[in-house]
Amino acid sequence: MAAVIAAAPRAIASLGGIGFLRPAPGTWGSAVVLPLALLPGWVALLAALIFAVAGYWAVARLPEAGQDPGWIVVDEAAGQSLALAAAGGWLGVLLAFALFRAFDILKPGPVGWADRQHGPFGVMADDLVAGALAAAVLLLLAWVGIA
Repeated sequence: MAAVIAAAPRAIASLGGIGFLRPAPGTWGSAVVLPLALLPGWVALLAALIFAVAGYWAVARLPEAGQDPGWIVVDEAAGQSLALAAAGGWLGVLLAFALFRAFDILKPGPVGWADRQHGPFGVMADDLVAGALAAAVLLLLAWVGIA
């Protein structure tokens, strides 16, 4: 039982091993939550919250807690879920995925600031900010009638 509990943070942080897929584990971690787009937006929002809380808990218990090794992808699942909460239709889903990945990789403005934070907060925060920015762009596009 103790071995299972000790392995739980690594399993959660890697989304059950998805973080070990190559190439581009962050893209795999983002793609795995795309089926949330088939459900109402509030479900994706709830999933983002669950991934964020579970991810913070897991990352805080890893020896790598002060770093963001590529295999930790629960943060991508949280951020992508947040972006999906604002997606409407298939164009919205494609834009949510593309915008989230672009913001996560390029780290503009507040995403870069969050990425520079230390510990589990920094690991999780940059992806949550990237997801929030992607969601804001999607909501703006929907408001002007583009997506």
